[in-house]
Amino acid sequence: MTTLIKSFGVAVRQSREAYGWSQERLAEYSDLNRSYVGEVERGDAIASLQTIEKLARSLGITPSTLVMRGEVLSQANLVRGLQLAAIAC
Repeated sequence: MTTLIKSFGVAVRQSREAYGWSQERLAEYSDLNRSYVGEVERGDAIASLQTIEKLARSLGITPSTLVMRGEVLSQANLVRGLQLAAIAC
């Protein structure tokens, strides 16, 4: 999976944890299966636009905000990787 997919999952998990919710509660509010929410959070599943919308609405944010959170995390990981590579040289 790409870094963005993994980072999107981390963004979903961080957003869920900010509410103090379990995966089960987020899944219930989003009308999704709990195991599927776990797959999205781990980056093992690629969320459809419909799923992104369901998750975002449940978390009280727009779909674009949720995707942007994943993108910001992805870019931060890329920068961190480049910094580590520079140190190793």
